[in-house]
Amino acid sequence: MRKTIKTTEAIFPMPVLMIATYNDDGTIDVMNAAWGMMLERDYVVLNLTETHKTVKNIKKRKGFTVSIADAKHVVEADYFGVVSANNTPDKFAKSGLTATKSNLVDAPIVNEFPICMECEFVEYQTNEYGCGVVGKIVNVTADEKVMSGDNVDISLLNAIAFDPYTHGYYKVTERVGNAFKDGLKIKNDK
Repeated sequence: MRKTIKTTEAIFPMPVLMIATYNDDGTIDVMNAAWGMMLERDYVVLNLTETHKTVKNIKKRKGFTVSIADAKHVVEADYFGVVSANNTPDKFAKSGLTATKSNLVDAPIVNEFPICMECEFVEYQTNEYGCGVVGKIVNVTADEKVMSGDNVDISLLNAIAFDPYTHGYYKVTERVGNAFKDGLKIKNDK
């Protein structure tokens, strides 16, 4: 038997994305965004409202970075979601994390997060069902500690996902199947 639940944010898992920009004075702003995904192969979309300081920075600077949060930095990742740069302009400095300026876009790379996508701002969609920030990925870097050869090893990454049902964070670590292969067992048996 199925039961109706109250949440409508029912897609799980939701990514825990760290969106980093520069403020007008050159200081760093980072926000936690669970409402984001790939739009197509080299484009991201972030469902963010224009009230966010981060969105204002993206529009001015024309660049931003998107990092994947990991279990080791769950406290900092959550902090970037509960504190607004509109009210706490030095929130990145308080986090204790460090950053390096991207060579390709006008945005910082947070050194402690293991994967970073450097993005050029494409557009902000404002219509009723607009997605918000759209960006083109121009470079992706990964810390060598989360790689096996030339590939990212998800079991080493310890990425976290947001659970909208209980407002919890969970590690994404275990491989349970092979995409574009396991389903062939059913296809080939028919």
